[in-house]
Amino acid sequence: MTREPRAGGIAGVTWWGHSSMTIDLPTASVATDPLMTRRLYHLRRAVPEPPEAASRADVVLVSHLHHDHLHLPSLARFAPEVPLVVPRGAPAAVKGLHSRELVEVAPGDSVVVAGVSIDVLPATHDGRRDNLPRRAQAVPALGFRFTDQTTSVWYPGDTGVRADFADVAPVDLAAVPIGGWGPTLGEEHLDPEEAVAAVAAVGARWALAVHYGTYWPLALRRLHPRNHDRLFVTPPQRFHRAAQDTGLAAVTLTPGFGERVELG
Repeated sequence: MTREPRAGGIAGVTWWGHSSMTIDLPTASVATDPLMTRRLYHLRRAVPEPPEAASRADVVLVSHLHHDHLHLPSLARFAPEVPLVVPRGAPAAVKGLHSRELVEVAPGDSVVVAGVSIDVLPATHDGRRDNLPRRAQAVPALGFRFTDQTTSVWYPGDTGVRADFADVAPVDLAAVPIGGWGPTLGEEHLDPEEAVAAVAAVGARWALAVHYGTYWPLALRRLHPRNHDRLFVTPPQRFHRAAQDTGLAAVTLTPGFGERVELG
């Protein structure tokens, strides 16, 4: 059963592609998992790279250590004084983080950074850097619920389906991942229908789909065209159909084009 979220307003949200967003709360700007590169190993960006505006924020949230979520060159574009909220243990697992102001957190923590109250949530995802044991095996993948006391947002990061989605307090905006780059999603990501069910469990005034339509591996489109269509092309249509069926207000943005939507 969908719970009624509290009333509120949001200045705006801009989706830069993949899981990179700038969420402008009335009193602070929050960036999530910045990835602002044309190429990442075998991946190619299918949409324009974000402009300089994508690297302006009061605080940056990093959900896990994978290179497409903790990308050091993208983080370096933010001003040195902008704090990064990262999984506990990230500095020991990722060289290059020590020059930044870091707030290390784990599921169950609650912190206030740059005037934003952040509840740290668990995620079902193996977020280790390069899947290396020992140095990174204890570093958790995270989700976040955050608010400036006027507007609330839920960003679960990369995760599979979890029963405790229903324990997250209702929010104004839910920004949920709905796709990937293949060849499969596996059990540690949400597909479009699962994402809508997750938002319904939490309760939100608006929902924005992310983590699709931005990066794709070289040659995989040719080798796996059906998977490319299912994971890269059609997720937003499936998300919106499922949202309509549940009465959810879904927000549409084009990945990577810097569109901003006002959600007052």
